[in-house]
Amino acid sequence: MTVETLICRADAVVEAGKGIRFAVCAGGEDAIGFVVRHQGKLYAYLNRCAHVPIELDWEQGDFFESSKLYIMCSTHGAIYTPSNGQCVGGPCRGGRLRQISIIEKDEQVYWLADQYFTPRKPSAVPPTPTPTQAKNNPLTEN
Repeated sequence: MTVETLICRADAVVEAGKGIRFAVCAGGEDAIGFVVRHQGKLYAYLNRCAHVPIELDWEQGDFFESSKLYIMCSTHGAIYTPSNGQCVGGPCRGGRLRQISIIEKDEQVYWLADQYFTPRKPSAVPPTPTPTQAKNNPLTEN
């Protein structure tokens, strides 16, 4: 059974606009994926440059260079073809972004888990409740 994890509404991914970032576990490590729309199609990749394993975006979600034709690494200027993640210029020419399988259904975008990409595990340490949350929790002393 393939696990589908919701990313966002399909209309939130604007043509050659800001990408939508989402949490994944990549090869056992917490990581970030992203989805962009280019020439009417959706593409998702691990947010990691093929040259040096750092995030690509300039600001959160800014993946396209100024012409909006390529995804660009903000650190070393590597450029990638959005449709296949192939590096066509820069220090990792010939390299490739790691693609994440996605589907669009019922006006939503989902990513599909596989052997490499899995959903992140919930944090083992629960968040500390705020004073208001603690006061309203019948399991804590007030």
